Amino acid sequence: MIIHKPSISSAKQSNVIFSRSCTVLLLCCISIKLSLSFSIVPSSSLNSLNLHGYFTFEKNEFAARDFGNQFHSLPFAVLHPKKVSDIASTIRHVWQMGPTSGLTVSARGHGHSLQGQAQAPQGIVVNMESLTGQEMQIHNDGALPYVDVSSGELWINILHECLKYGLAPKSWTDYLHLTVGGTLSNAGISGQAFRHGPQISNVRQLEVVTGKGEVVVCSEEKNADLFHGVLGGLGQFGIITRARILLETAPKMVKWIRVLYSDFSTFVRDQEHLISSEKTFDYVEGLVIVNKTGLINNWRSSFNPQDPEQASRFVSDGKTLFCLELTKNFDPDEDTDTDKEIEKLLSGLSYIKSTLFVTEVTYVEFLDRVHAAEMKLRSKGLWDLPHPWLNLLVPRTNIHTFAEGIFGNILTDTNNGPVLVYPVNKSKWDNRTSFVTPGGEEGEDIFYLVAFLPAAIPSAAAGGGNGSLQNLLNLNKRILKFCETEKLGVKQYLPYYTTQEEWRAHYGPRRWEAFVQRKSAYDPLSILAPGQRIFQKSISVL
Repeated sequence: MIIHKPSISSAKQSNVIFSRSCTVLLLCCISIKLSLSFSIVPSSSLNSLNLHGYFTFEKNEFAARDFGNQFHSLPFAVLHPKKVSDIASTIRHVWQMGPTSGLTVSARGHGHSLQGQAQAPQGIVVNMESLTGQEMQIHNDGALPYVDVSSGELWINILHECLKYGLAPKSWTDYLHLTVGGTLSNAGISGQAFRHGPQISNVRQLEVVTGKGEVVVCSEEKNADLFHGVLGGLGQFGIITRARILLETAPKMVKWIRVLYSDFSTFVRDQEHLISSEKTFDYVEGLVIVNKTGLINNWRSSFNPQDPEQASRFVSDGKTLFCLELTKNFDPDEDTDTDKEIEKLLSGLSYIKSTLFVTEVTYVEFLDRVHAAEMKLRSKGLWDLPHPWLNLLVPRTNIHTFAEGIFGNILTDTNNGPVLVYPVNKSKWDNRTSFVTPGGEEGEDIFYLVAFLPAAIPSAAAGGGNGSLQNLLNLNKRILKFCETEKLGVKQYLPYYTTQEEWRAHYGPRRWEAFVQRKSAYDPLSILAPGQRIFQKSISVL
């Protein structure tokens, strides 16, 4: 009897086949496990939760869209909560599922994120506007009046409700059709920030649902670490469900003023003078205008020139100009000479005298000015477009280098959208929050917000024009590259990064360490706000 021994090469081949078979089997198991984590287990378990609101698993396309209109990630489910306990129960359920579940949770307000920050790919999106049925509670029985509101409430609705009591929030954004939770998770900046600070500096108390599903009331006196962490925290440590907002006596009317400059140094010098003066305007913002045709004629539709004849001779075509926009609040029933006060304030400025334009509007009309422009754009089908916005915070000492390199050079026109440039006082910002200002905590006393706010026009994309999405994205890259090359110390506002290394650089070593510690304390499984791309949920598959 002859026994044939298998050859060495044959044995090796068998081992390779066996090894590959095991690998394929393992990958199949992992695939099945992941599939279960993302689909079968969540749908059945989510439906079993005892909620006042409800989940939807279909027709959730709205939750995959935002104002930026560049990222579109469908969630597995959308929660429409009726009470805060619905949010807590859902997050607690995902937390208890542990790392074997791939589910994440993201809060969505009015959908004004720019790069998918409020989306949760195959996760759960919480529709925060479902909470707006909760009553606003206004307290005006002390020296510091305030309003308690749901975080899903729009600022415009808060304004109208507070005005019934002669009150209004102190700090605003330029656009009021945003939710409270959305702006407080970022900062909330406008032309009043030099005086009152951002919106996150005007909050007394928060109610927050952490990444463990715990409902926590926090303030400077109670659970202060969570309070400061959530403000400007990009949704990483908890979902804000209620907020106590500081109020002030609301003005009735506004004198709204625009003037032009041709010299950037003079422009910023006047801005810094105004935000540093005790007696000054109530709102200070600046705009950059590059190669804008018929600028003065456009203003005439809503503003009155101080000197019509001189204004008609002014030509903006082919120029880089800088517009200073100012307001002075007043009450027509009070015996105050607002015009003389404005005249005195303007006398200290060095603008082009023929470009002084003034109008008078109600306080609500001024605050809600962007919404009026929105309605016009919507009627023309020009609102729901990609908005590749870029918001930067520039140190005061580097603003001139920034302007010389960008305005009129990299940026050759502003016909695709406004470009804002205005200073804020750093002393009005609380460095205990998660928000990062340029220059570190011991930096300069003033920094600038520079906001590039274009819309990508489809017709421009077809013709390869400057207004196409790709060209606008390339422009943003060139701006960021210039800032990096020149070492300007710029920080992004509403930041967008794709790697943790970039986020670490954004916060700096010490702030990043504190940020990570807070994440570990309040959302250790990285369940919350996956669309920010800061932390990725680790999934155990075995």
